[in-house]
Amino acid sequence: MKTVAVIMGSKSDYEVCQQAIKVLTDLGVNVYKEVVSAHRTPERLSAFGIEASGKYDVVIAAAGGSAHLPGMVAAFTNVPVIGLPIKSKALNGVDSLLSIVQMPPGVPVSTVAINGGMNAGLLAAQMLAISDGELRAKLDQFKLEMKEDVIKNHNEAICK
Repeated sequence: MKTVAVIMGSKSDYEVCQQAIKVLTDLGVNVYKEVVSAHRTPERLSAFGIEASGKYDVVIAAAGGSAHLPGMVAAFTNVPVIGLPIKSKALNGVDSLLSIVQMPPGVPVSTVAINGGMNAGLLAAQMLAISDGELRAKLDQFKLEMKEDVIKNHNEAICK
C-alpha cells in the first residue's frame, strides 16, 4: 500500500497538517506523521531524507518562517516533495511560501497555498493515483461530491 509521510517543522504546524492527513486517510492512503525540524533536529532531517526513498511514495513537508524543511528533504531524496507553507506571525506565511517556491535547479519542490493542507493531501493522492486506478476512482468521486455540494447547497443559499 502507498504511504505519504507528513512531516512538520513544529507541533504547532499539526493543525494545518491535519487537513492533509484527513483527506489522505479518507481516501484510504497510509499516512506517517513526524515532527522533523530542519534547524533544531538536523540529524533527524538528514536521516529521514536519506531513508525516504525506501519508505514513502510522497512527502508533504510543512514549515513556517524560513521554511527550509521541504527543500532540505528534497535535497536528500528523489521522492516527490510537496511543500506546505504555514502562516507565520511576522509575514502571514508569505516568507514561508517564497522560501519553499524558490528552489534551485535540480531540487524540485511542489508547493501549495499558505495553510493549504487539504490541497497538499489531494495533490499527494493525485500523484499516487497515476498508477492506482482504485485511488483515481476515489478522487473522481470526491470531485463529483464537491460539485454536487456546490450545486445543491451553495445555490440554495443565494437563490432563496
